[in-house]
Amino acid sequence: MSGLSFTTPTDAELDREAERLLKALLHVECDPRGKKWNHQTCREIAPITLEINHLKKEKDAVLLTHSYVEPEIVYGVGDFKGDSYFLSLKAREAHAKIILFAGVVFMAETAKILSPDATVIVPDRASGCSLADSIDGAGVRKLKALYPDATVVCYINSTAEVKAESDVCVTSGNVYAIVANLPAQRILFVPDRLMADNLRDELQRRGIAKEIISSDGTCMVHDQFTTAQVAAARAQFPGLKVVAHPECTADVAAVADFVGSTGAMMKYVKTTPAPYFLMLTECGLVGRLEVEAPEKHFIGGCRLCPYMKLNSLEKIRDALRAPRPDQIVTLEENLRRRAATCIERMFALTPSE
Repeated sequence: MSGLSFTTPTDAELDREAERLLKALLHVECDPRGKKWNHQTCREIAPITLEINHLKKEKDAVLLTHSYVEPEIVYGVGDFKGDSYFLSLKAREAHAKIILFAGVVFMAETAKILSPDATVIVPDRASGCSLADSIDGAGVRKLKALYPDATVVCYINSTAEVKAESDVCVTSGNVYAIVANLPAQRILFVPDRLMADNLRDELQRRGIAKEIISSDGTCMVHDQFTTAQVAAARAQFPGLKVVAHPECTADVAAVADFVGSTGAMMKYVKTTPAPYFLMLTECGLVGRLEVEAPEKHFIGGCRLCPYMKLNSLEKIRDALRAPRPDQIVTLEENLRRRAATCIERMFALTPSE
């Protein structure tokens, strides 16, 4: 498998790749497909993971993987794995000719905004987002006309044109700190209504007076969790820790033991002793935790993002072999520059750890 051409792997090469995959995937139990990872199932995907990793070297490509995609993508072929903020940093730092983003389209747009000279590829153009799709640039302009004195803050789960209309971008990990430190008293927050509710509550708890006005988008994964679900789980599993994302409702956030970004949730679970965890987020994160913290115990409750699950090894391989025009992310340069200003302001305002 040297040189530019990919040759059919030998049985020995397939066995070695299967063992590499199994070492990473052995503990994954939260697989909505019911897939059990063993040597046989790992060997079945070994030809395609070997080819993808070969293609990355051949084409000078880097593969960014969100925590919500399937574990064989994250651990089999991903170069970087994490939440939106971490991956946006990696997109900014990338010096590869090709960036393939295994996530959803707005994330690939963010990569293109930050690495304009790279060819940015998304495996499936249909991998949208209920939040990002809830408002466009025209919708933001209408809200700005109604509230001309407001600072416009967009959640990173938004399209490039929404970012171009906004003053600063935020993620679930830095939203509280950035908004708290903005000089404006009135904040127009798009597109997540539920994160705006949690932001309003948290700032009030901190004694910070801000008027938070939001648009009406919600995450189709996180808006489905309920306090009744939490109560039932606590009754069945004494000592349970409930971990939620700020895209959940304020009622759910209020009864959770911890509320934070994808990265913060992972850190909390890894460092918190508890007999059980209920993860109120996308199931892909539970899969990652099963790999990276196999000693932890999780009960059912997570939900699937159908958009994230549109990513597959086959689509990634085909996109690296010869991307179709619809898989290549393009942005008008003026719009890209305006969106980049919004994101760069986020980097500047994010407190260092």
